[in-house]
Amino acid sequence: MADVRACPATTRSCAWQSSKSAACTRLTGAGKQRLFIALALIGQPSIVVLDELTTGLDPRARRDTWQLIEEVRASGVTVLLVTHFMEEAERLCDRIALIDQGRITALDTPAGLIGRTASSTAISFKPSAALDTRQLAALPSVASVREKNGRVVVNGTDETVNAVLSLLAGQGITAHQLRVAEATLDDAYLDLTGTDA
Repeated sequence: MADVRACPATTRSCAWQSSKSAACTRLTGAGKQRLFIALALIGQPSIVVLDELTTGLDPRARRDTWQLIEEVRASGVTVLLVTHFMEEAERLCDRIALIDQGRITALDTPAGLIGRTASSTAISFKPSAALDTRQLAALPSVASVREKNGRVVVNGTDETVNAVLSLLAGQGITAHQLRVAEATLDDAYLDLTGTDA
């Protein structure tokens, strides 16, 4: 059996030095993940498969693990990452295969998948006066409009923002608590797999 401590490059890249003599059962969750990565890299593979790498890690440990994976990738190792965490996939992957019910439903770059969503931009606000949302829905760049608890959410494209603000200005309505958000990989997954949010 190979001893991970015998591979200085691996232990150094996995920040193992301070705990290399600790029993695995006494390592933190992040320490165990670094151990698993070190074990995967012992034979200096050209490809490594990492499954649900950051499940259960706190935000700091998750980001440290992501940085480690970026360093592994930069060294020339191909990383096949299995994850349900879309932010992780977007940060670490050059190409993503979305799998739904055991079938690949889409394969593209993170930006390509996000660009294929029905609505790439969401604008939300509280109107200063009564607003007929049917007028918003009639705008050419709008994919959907919903209203909940006095807040209006309009999904569409980048052009939607200007169209909505122009319509509101024309009616003398101010958009209070205005928020504009770009679509995410989560949005792409939901759109491309047909899963309801």
